Amino acid sequence: MRRINIAIDGFSSCGKSTLARQLAQHLGYTYIDSGAMYRAVALYAMEHGLVKDGVLDRDGLLERLGGLDIRFKHDPLTDRSATMLNGRDVEHRIRSMDVSDHVTLVSPVPEVRAKLVQLQQRMGREKGVVMDGRDIGTVVFPDAEVKLFMTARPEVRALRRYQELRAKGAPVTLAEVEDNIRRRDLDDTTRKADPLTQAADAIGIDNSDLTALEQFNLALGHVVKVLGEPAEA
Repeated sequence: MRRINIAIDGFSSCGKSTLARQLAQHLGYTYIDSGAMYRAVALYAMEHGLVKDGVLDRDGLLERLGGLDIRFKHDPLTDRSATMLNGRDVEHRIRSMDVSDHVTLVSPVPEVRAKLVQLQQRMGREKGVVMDGRDIGTVVFPDAEVKLFMTARPEVRALRRYQELRAKGAPVTLAEVEDNIRRRDLDDTTRKADPLTQAADAIGIDNSDLTALEQFNLALGHVVKVLGEPAEA
């Protein structure tokens, strides 16, 4: 069976990563979490003193950008991919709230986006990739055979994220998570460099009232339909 690339875009905390992992595991594809890559850049900036009082030292980050390496390493114990920042496993660290609060400092920087897009496109050259993010179907893989655009009501997304963080023991409040999501949405949709927008040929899925299984079956149905179609000459 031919292999394709699947691009999943959408708003923060609307289940993109969950769906992407499910599809990748079911199809035997490689899952690439583009959001984790931006989180890794944010963590790198934080750890190297490039953020002070909520302000990014942009020139300092750009000077170090060439030495930034982000990859994914499969963990056979969890059957998931861990995010590696310059050879170090930062998967757990980049999911913390403080890193989430700094992502919006690095994600709008055109040079950062250009570098990560280059890395992402390299990963997808051989096909058989499922990638989720904000600009996958519009910028990274504009020719992806399947494009999905995920959304959910803001209050639903905030509650899901809050419950996820609390389950991990993070000392956050629902109000803090709601504020973070509002800021992420504003940044994602208004930034000058590759803003979040639904590709013209993307299939929209509002999962506000869907279970993870219902969402997976709906998305898989679209993928199976495309896989059953002959490839274009």
